[in-house]
Parts: sequence; C-alpha cells; structure tokens
Amino acid sequence: MNKLYKKTVLMLSMLVVSVIAFAQDKCQRTEMADGLYQSGKIYVVVTVLSIIFVGIAGYLVTLDRKIGKLEKEIKNK
Repeated sequence: MNKLYKKTVLMLSMLVVSVIAFAQDKCQRTEMADGLYQSGKIYVVVTVLSIIFVGIAGYLVTLDRKIGKLEKEIKNK
C-alpha cells in the first residue's frame, strides 16, 4: 500500500509540474512550430514522440516487474 501511495503522489506532482510548465502565453509561437502547423507535420511529430514515450514507459514497467520478481526470489532463499 505504501508503494502505491508513493507512486500516486509522484504521479500527481508530475502532473502539476507539467501543467505549470505549459501555462505560458499562447501568443508566443516559434517559427518552426508555425511551419509545422501550416504543413500539418506537427501531428506526425506528436505521434512519433508519443510512440517513443509509450515504448519507454512500457519498457520501464516490464523492467520493474522483472526486478521485483528477482528481489522476491532472493528474499525467499
């Protein structure tokens, strides 16, 4: 239960930080972003970054599970 509580608090704090980071003036745009918006390539960039993020997150979850199993195995010996 303690691990779940820590993970939940960490997740919520990360969400708050991300909201603060994106709370910027919407009038400020970079030239590169304008070009990507006009050509429609911004969606490709966002999709590729999302796939990479999901892949890394999935890898970390599976790695955590494997390490947890090894720790339990070592404790039982």
